[in-house]
Order: sequence, then structure tokens, then C-alpha cells
Amino acid sequence: MANKDTPKEHGKSGDAREERLKAALKVNMARRKAQAKARAASDDKADKDEG
Repeated sequence: MANKDTPKEHGKSGDAREERLKAALKVNMARRKAQAKARAASDDKADKDEG
């Protein structure tokens, strides 16, 4: 029977996961920034059309 108390190795797989998470976060932040910029531009356009 295997000992369940032995620590698991977090070698390359942990580093790869970190890199994937960093990349996903970067893409997500860029998308949110673009969405916010588009919303701000459309809000400005709507304000100019009304007034």
C-alpha cells in the first residue's frame, strides 16, 4: 500500500501550469481592456448624438 503522506513533486508540470495561467490572464486582461475602451467610445458617441 502506498503512503499517502508523501509530498508530490511539483516539477515542470507546476511551472507549465503557472505559465498557462499567466498567458490566460494576460489575454483576458487585454480583452477586458478592449471591451472597456469600446464601451467608452460608444458612450462618448451616444452623448454627442443626444446633445
